[in-house]
Amino acid sequence: MYAASVSLVGNDLNFKQSLEFAKNISVTKSPVLVTGDLGTGKRSLCYFMHTNSARKAGAFIVVDCAGEISRVEQEILGYREEGTGKFFKGALERGNGGIVVFANIDALDENFQKRLYKIIQELPDYELDVRLAATTTKNLSKLVAAGRFQRSLLSYFSCAQINLNNLKERATDIELLVNHFIAEFSTEAELSISEEAMDKLLNHNWNANIAELREALETAAQNNNQGIIDLESLSMGDKKQDLRLIEIDEEGFKLMSLRDAEKLLIKKALIYTSENRTQAAKILGVSIRTLRNKINEYRTDGTNYFVNLR
Repeated sequence: MYAASVSLVGNDLNFKQSLEFAKNISVTKSPVLVTGDLGTGKRSLCYFMHTNSARKAGAFIVVDCAGEISRVEQEILGYREEGTGKFFKGALERGNGGIVVFANIDALDENFQKRLYKIIQELPDYELDVRLAATTTKNLSKLVAAGRFQRSLLSYFSCAQINLNNLKERATDIELLVNHFIAEFSTEAELSISEEAMDKLLNHNWNANIAELREALETAAQNNNQGIIDLESLSMGDKKQDLRLIEIDEEGFKLMSLRDAEKLLIKKALIYTSENRTQAAKILGVSIRTLRNKINEYRTDGTNYFVNLR
């Protein structure tokens, strides 16, 4: 079952209007395009629409289009295993009666975009009843103008378009979200937060939006001081692990272990590319497979950013 990583909580007028619109179109089969910056809750909104629809008993499948080209195609269309000849159904077949979300659709291979649009048009011929949604952090109209995205595919998904504001535009919701996450991460005893810690959270520049706020509070909940999240508990902006390892040399460079430097560099590349792994791999000069293996390695060691990485 899908676990939403970004909670859809807030009183901001634009946010509430987006949520209301999503609820209204949940009952339809209309394709949906959800736009917004990294960490604003685009996939969570798609799941919200799914659970408010008549399809909620059906599958909810997310395909990350930012993965390796061949793997993405196999995940969408299915593939036959070499050696055994066994066929594994793709998302479009497995999603029959449910919804399939193409996350980071802007990263979809340009040649495959044409093929996908043709396949979408033919779904009724194969008696496949699947609702389609897509998410992106990019302006697809600009990508169309630059010849990097199919106009027909954009037209198909933009029948219903929902934009989620970033946290900078929802500043009045930060305190509400903080209290929501503190309640979520409270275990045996209830957690509270000091006034100084709350002020720091309210004034922080949340580049990765709600996802980053949630990660910071999850870490703070683990590091809490006798049931109170204080300034010492918070580690966003200057990770405690880094502070233990980093020293500044005479040229102003931060010194750290090779592993931590590698981890930090990969994280920066992913944030810079809005988690587009193909683009991040190009920037880092490694293969998409190497990058994927590193991400899985950091997930295994419990690094919060990589654990929550979509």
